[in-house]
Amino acid sequence: MTQTDFTKLVLPFKDKVYRLAKRLLVSREEAEDATQEILMKLWNNSQKIKEYRNIEAFAMTMTKNFCLDRLKSKQAQNLKIVHSNYEENNTSLEKQVEAKDSVDWVSKIIEDLPEQQKIIVQLRDIEEYDFDEIAKVVDMNPTAIRVALSRARKTIREKLTKTHRYGIK
Repeated sequence: MTQTDFTKLVLPFKDKVYRLAKRLLVSREEAEDATQEILMKLWNNSQKIKEYRNIEAFAMTMTKNFCLDRLKSKQAQNLKIVHSNYEENNTSLEKQVEAKDSVDWVSKIIEDLPEQQKIIVQLRDIEEYDFDEIAKVVDMNPTAIRVALSRARKTIREKLTKTHRYGIK
């Protein structure tokens, strides 16, 4: 496989690999390192890459596993999960502050979810993968993914509602 072929194959999903790594590792630098590592692994195995039916799903699985291994390592004691790619420009300052506060709260709530639910929320709600694609990445059946996603969303909704209603009787 030539470098051009590899680039054409990997370029469409490299940003998704980065976003998943960022979701799991938090740090932009850590996510960039993870993305580079995944792309290097794909390049080193570029002769075998054609054997895979869905290379994007394979890359996302590699990213998930690499990031989880990284989080388990001793070097990763300071890493935590956050997400902040929400931006809106046409609203009042008060609404922007409220929206940013809500996004920050959702990020904190997602941070407390179990690893599997974090990954599923990232892939479904942020990356907009369909359930079959997520099933390949997390090695679960689509029904179980729907249940986990539903539970994660319910947890997020309940905790966010509780946070917003704090002090109101």
